[in-house]
Amino acid sequence: MELKLQTGYKQILGMAMPITLAMLVPQINFITNNIFLGGLGEKELACAGITGVFYLIFAVIGNGLNNGLQALIARRAGQDLPQEIGRLFYHGAWVALAVSSIGILITYTLAPSILRMVIHDPVITEMAIDFLSIRIWGLPLLYLYVMRNALLVGTNQTKFLVWGTLSEALANIFFDYAFIYGKFGFPEIGFNGAAYASIIAEGFGLLVIYIVIHINGMHKQFAFFKQARMDVSVLKLIMIQSSPLVIQYAISIASWEYFYILIEHHGARALAISNTMRNIFGLFGIFSWAFASTTNTMVSNIIGQGRQNEVIPMIKRISGISFLISLFIFLWLNIVPEWFLSFYGQGDDFINEAIPVVRVVSCALLLMSFATVWLNAVTGTGNTVVNLTIELITIIIYSVYCYIVLEYLKLPITWGWGSEWVYWISMLSMAYLYLRSGKWKNKKI
Repeated sequence: MELKLQTGYKQILGMAMPITLAMLVPQINFITNNIFLGGLGEKELACAGITGVFYLIFAVIGNGLNNGLQALIARRAGQDLPQEIGRLFYHGAWVALAVSSIGILITYTLAPSILRMVIHDPVITEMAIDFLSIRIWGLPLLYLYVMRNALLVGTNQTKFLVWGTLSEALANIFFDYAFIYGKFGFPEIGFNGAAYASIIAEGFGLLVIYIVIHINGMHKQFAFFKQARMDVSVLKLIMIQSSPLVIQYAISIASWEYFYILIEHHGARALAISNTMRNIFGLFGIFSWAFASTTNTMVSNIIGQGRQNEVIPMIKRISGISFLISLFIFLWLNIVPEWFLSFYGQGDDFINEAIPVVRVVSCALLLMSFATVWLNAVTGTGNTVVNLTIELITIIIYSVYCYIVLEYLKLPITWGWGSEWVYWISMLSMAYLYLRSGKWKNKKI
């Protein structure tokens, strides 16, 4: 297995395309959930926005662990140290289980009080609390799953990602339909049926990706079963690299939850429309996120080989491809926005109100295509504290904008979604300036 990467377009696309497909499947799952829940009513679709973003807070904490571990694995791959990769993965899995336990505890102790405090509609509040008390038990499965993703991406084995995500998608669609509507002899659970379906699907995905790793002998190459003893220095390294990213992703999505709470104050229709906008980001943003993940791995790997002078040209190549794909999506969304919105079955009034928001969001996708690549390049350099600093500054600007526009001025939600322009422009400018400064070149991890 070749662990050292090159920087050409073939290597970039060869790594990014399987990641794109692997990310596409969970987003199809999420949209499927919302389409099924939309069949129950507008209130259920609105509630799915609140619960989805809440769970996403903890899910992206797992992504923070994933990205930190991925950068470390890619650096060791560039240095051609396979047994060190095994040590990192073993310790990363234990860190993931510990963090997921904290997420479950928070959901049962603090979340109910917070949700009752900030959501105006008591029906939506209680629906959300009941749903999350079930859904959160999928967190350990999800965290172990993303740890395996870190291994596959960090070692340039992205082609194996597809199997786990495909099995998860099929399981999710089947059990969503079965549990929400009571089909195939299963009980009709309704809204909470989506929670049970998602947990089962995450279990399927984890099992399949474990089997794939075992069949391909990666457990032998990276000496997984020789890592029986805990090494405090490895745990410390993982936490030093990942904790700024965990905080970064948590505050990013927490700010999005804040945004959705402000949207909820504008009514169930506004919240339901905004939930479909999140679907647009989730589905069409995967291309940018896939290239961003590719950037993280490739930057770290190339630095590990001592080829720092190739980093900036490579980032420009990756961001160029990302932008071209997003430009195609932008044109498609603006030509036929009704086509996408019609899947939710909410009627013409809903679609007419949502179209202006789609146009704002589609512009934000173009900005995101650059911003995520450059920010993840910072992650690949190992300077994760810089990532956190950029995110903190960006979130402050974003949150102030959201409050003024949605709560103080009470402008329509189209203006509220303009916050995505503010967010991505702020992030891109700071990440670009940092990387162009060259201050990252002597960082060791």
